Amino acid sequence: MTKSNSESIGALVLAAGLGTRLRPLTDEWPKCLMPVSGKPLLEIWLDQIFALGIEDVLVNVHYLPEKVFDFLNRPKFQGRVESVFEPRLLGTAGTLLENYNFFKGNTTLLIHGDNLCVCDFAAFIKYHFEERPAGSLLTMMTFRTETPETCGIVELDERSVVRNFHEKVRNPPGNLANAAIYLLSPELLEWLHARPEIHDFSNQVLPEFLGKIATWENKGVMRDIGNQESLVKAQREVRFSEEGEMDEWQSKFRSNPIYELLSSRA
Repeated sequence: MTKSNSESIGALVLAAGLGTRLRPLTDEWPKCLMPVSGKPLLEIWLDQIFALGIEDVLVNVHYLPEKVFDFLNRPKFQGRVESVFEPRLLGTAGTLLENYNFFKGNTTLLIHGDNLCVCDFAAFIKYHFEERPAGSLLTMMTFRTETPETCGIVELDERSVVRNFHEKVRNPPGNLANAAIYLLSPELLEWLHARPEIHDFSNQVLPEFLGKIATWENKGVMRDIGNQESLVKAQREVRFSEEGEMDEWQSKFRSNPIYELLSSRA
């Protein structure tokens, strides 16, 4: 990946989810800040984005916004991350449309931030810019799942381009799943901008681009942490090096009962 590639990317991290399957943990603490091996999920995402040299980052916020804003107001994120509050959830495509001017003219790294993902993002970006098949307007990250009936399964052609989707069906043809992480070309964003009635990315956008969706397989860690069992498993899948002196937010975070509960179950 060249420096010019990273400078031409804006990142959207969708962090507005309610986390209903994680209740009661999410009654007072947002899903996007759930601890994973001692680190808030959203911070895992932002650290990986910054490591790529991407500095234009937008995070959407809806549920328990004051807690997410408090997290993002830390010095390490100042001048690098902008946040936008959604009084009502707009849907993935709706959020892209609402913030069109933030991403206009650039490639967009679109991330559903309620999943744990640790992989070679530099290779993902290099593939999109330098290796994806001609004519494809976006690159979808995929992964191999042990529970294909719970995921969106994709069928590929000989060029590894998506030719069909199977969304959470019984006995799907394979286990290659959509990771809900994408690199979107500026042309795709312009297509979306011309259709302001669209709000659902999976059902209203992706089906329109069959034959034009390149794929890159994540062979690292990919886990939905949407329920407590998965969140506990995630504690054992990744380890992060200790950072330097803790700031005030981290000190409060580590005294949070949820942090202590999940640390004890790692």
